[in-house]
Amino acid sequence: MTLAPETTDLKVQLRLADDEWFTVCDLTVLLPGRGVAALLPDGRQVALFRDRKGNLYAIDNRDPFTGAAVLSRGLTGSHQGRPFVASPLLKQRFDLESGQCLDDETVRVTAYEVRAA
Repeated sequence: MTLAPETTDLKVQLRLADDEWFTVCDLTVLLPGRGVAALLPDGRQVALFRDRKGNLYAIDNRDPFTGAAVLSRGLTGSHQGRPFVASPLLKQRFDLESGQCLDDETVRVTAYEVRAA
């Protein structure tokens, strides 16, 4: 089956400060179920995800257990209706909406408000 390429002018934006939105990429860059890493103005990395329903998520790309910037390469799924990404290294799962680690309640990564505009 061949899918027609998506055509849209929408950009993916993250809220970095109170009302400051940062344009990260074109929406077409985000394939459902796959992550993309992007560099923020302050040098940090963010992992962006788009699910099959079109919902957008953004969390820190750095895995707090290893220090490696790899969360954008993790496997996505859901647990009790909550979307998550599992780190490709040690497999800890992070809630894509809150950044909370589902396997260790003392650990969390930053979750960003994200929109297509």
